[in-house]
Amino acid sequence: MLKLIQNEWVKIWKQKSTLLMMVLVILMVFAAGGLMKYFDSKEPPAKSDWKQELQAENKNLKQNLEQMDMAAPSAIEYQKKQIAINEYRIKHDLAPDQERTVWTFLRDSTDFISFAGLFVIIVAAGIVAHEFSWGTIKILLIKPYKRWKVLLSKYLSVNLFFLLMLAVVFVTAGITGFVLFGSGEAANNVHLAYVDGKVVEQNLFFYLVKTYALNSLSVYMLVTMAFMISAVFRNSGLAIGLSVFLLLMGGTITNLLAAKFDWAKYSLFANTNLMQYFDGIPLVEGMTMTFSITMLLIYFAIFHLLAFGIFTKRDISV
Repeated sequence: MLKLIQNEWVKIWKQKSTLLMMVLVILMVFAAGGLMKYFDSKEPPAKSDWKQELQAENKNLKQNLEQMDMAAPSAIEYQKKQIAINEYRIKHDLAPDQERTVWTFLRDSTDFISFAGLFVIIVAAGIVAHEFSWGTIKILLIKPYKRWKVLLSKYLSVNLFFLLMLAVVFVTAGITGFVLFGSGEAANNVHLAYVDGKVVEQNLFFYLVKTYALNSLSVYMLVTMAFMISAVFRNSGLAIGLSVFLLLMGGTITNLLAAKFDWAKYSLFANTNLMQYFDGIPLVEGMTMTFSITMLLIYFAIFHLLAFGIFTKRDISV
């Protein structure tokens, strides 16, 4: 199995586009940091009475709550969360971020997970389909390895590439943020989470690591789906097109459905954001982390049953 994985890893890196993907991710993070630094230098943060501002914000939020009877439960809970966190900051003299630091830049850089995931989807969509289009699938399968091992080695190689891209985003954002913005004041390097109706302080670094890991879950499920489509339909274009569409629009469509229908909680994207349980804002009322993990495991199993079941049983013709 190890030799198969090594072989697939070499194939991935033999493609010039792979290195280009990684360079683009690094450049995007650098560019984002440079732009933020430039705009911050043009408009230095104004000194203000942050406690008074938070009190005014809470007053507006409470007024909004009185007018949100028909709103989605998640929207109402979000308002309550903001009010509770603001009150906690005022009570414990914890000023909100008024200047950008390496920590805020790392937090903002989670948006690049989807950008990096786009490239991983492209790799996953082509890793099986290209074997058919290039005519190399027969050569691969005549080797003394069972088909499921061949397919598994390809999937594991995609996973390794995904982990590498996540590490590149996190490390690049950390270095960029530290060089451009510094570490900030130690007193502000804490994350305030809203859990079970209460505000709790969490270690900021571990919170960011957890955020990166959980925010990558939706991308990981789409990578797995793209791999399944590649194995089942042998069509990289279909796998890329459908997966990228869901990457861009899946969350938005699910949020719209969740505002009207409870059955939306059974959809894939209603459950990929596990951060909703750490922040105390489930998308649909009644959802729990156990429920979401169960749904994700079901989708994960379906994707692999289709991929491995069809790939190992059908006749191979090029």
